[in-house]
Amino acid sequence: MRRRSLLAAGGLAAATLLPGRTRAAEAVDVLLVLAVDVSRSVDEDEARLQREGYRAAMSDPKVVEALQGGTLGAIAITYVEWAGAEYQRQVLPWIRIGGQREANRWSDMLAEAPRASLSWTSISAAIDFSARMLAEAPFEGTRRVIDISGDGVNNSGGPVEAARDAAVAQGIVINGLPIINDNPTFGRRLSIPLDQYYAESVIGGDGAFLVAADDFASFGVAVRRKLIREIAGLDGPVMERA
Repeated sequence: MRRRSLLAAGGLAAATLLPGRTRAAEAVDVLLVLAVDVSRSVDEDEARLQREGYRAAMSDPKVVEALQGGTLGAIAITYVEWAGAEYQRQVLPWIRIGGQREANRWSDMLAEAPRASLSWTSISAAIDFSARMLAEAPFEGTRRVIDISGDGVNNSGGPVEAARDAAVAQGIVINGLPIINDNPTFGRRLSIPLDQYYAESVIGGDGAFLVAADDFASFGVAVRRKLIREIAGLDGPVMERA
């Protein structure tokens, strides 16, 4: 009997080590998709400012303090770039960040990642792609958030409101970071201020909000403020300006 029990225990232990076995996903406080506009209205200097803004914000001690202040003390994050309906790319994979060293490493990885640019602006396709990234994440998040940043309105793909509503129905929160930019865009022109457009058509879900950057130069400040608020789950106004 004892030998049979030992064999059973040994078999159970071996089963946990077999390749291909499904393991329980590690829990984090927030699953966060950073979905960043790289359409042609974003020139090389502006693209550099965007990336530098995300790099500086994610490695900022205040942001690290916010992510360590959660129940589990960690988040998981992926970085996506998007343009028209045909272009969405996961630039950085899902990475767990629970401290300053991991935040710095993420920042360094983003600095080294290549960048591409295409025409048109499909916020709807970016939301759909980001929702799939959340569904496939190797982590389990208490909250799931898509962070959309861009400098124009949806002019490619399906209606953005439909994509937003579908994501919200899955329990996803969509926050926005509209960038006020005078560069010409392809296709549809603005009929209302961009931050108002984001408030009405892009953001959604429980506690959704936006932080508008007045230009690309102030983008870094807006990212930092936004990350602290969404990581910590803080209350505040629906619309802010950096």
